[in-house]
Amino acid sequence: MKHLLLINAHQFFENISSGKLNHTMADIISEEMAKRGYEVRQTNIESGYDIDSEVKNHVWADLIILQSPVFWFGSPWIYKKYIDEVFTAGMFQGSFLTGDGRTREDPSKQYGSGGLMQGKKYMLSLTWNAPKEAFGDSDQDLFAGKTVEDVFVANTANYKFCGAEILPSFCCFNVMKAPEIEEDMARLRAHLIAL
Repeated sequence: MKHLLLINAHQFFENISSGKLNHTMADIISEEMAKRGYEVRQTNIESGYDIDSEVKNHVWADLIILQSPVFWFGSPWIYKKYIDEVFTAGMFQGSFLTGDGRTREDPSKQYGSGGLMQGKKYMLSLTWNAPKEAFGDSDQDLFAGKTVEDVFVANTANYKFCGAEILPSFCCFNVMKAPEIEEDMARLRAHLIAL
């Protein structure tokens, strides 16, 4: 049986983000992956977590999916805190990496090649207020042709640094100004099937 760690990084903000969409998406991910033979463990960061248990969950998981709203072009701060705590514990325990890949004897080794998460996969599932057209188009001023993967490299780099493969992200766009929730849910299911 395969193992999925599903991390919900939603953070409540009055009149902006109640969490309904992210919780619904997390439920769909859990349901769809269970249908495909995955045992699912879910962490809702806002509800609290135990750092050592989260390290163990990462070691246990074959696939890790982050479900997150995008606040000011990144995940909510509670996710950064979670990563800092869990990855630092995983580093000190020797569970996530053996160093950065380089050694004093050979500092020319590839930086970021000391990870122990080889064989694991990581995927982003994000809800954006930004429209899809804002990405991958050099005529757009803000991102100037950058993709979602480019914009979220600070999020995925820690997993890649530890050896995990980064899967193509899933995004719901324009969720506040022109939501297409039913279509997004169908696209999410199709994205998970394609994994």
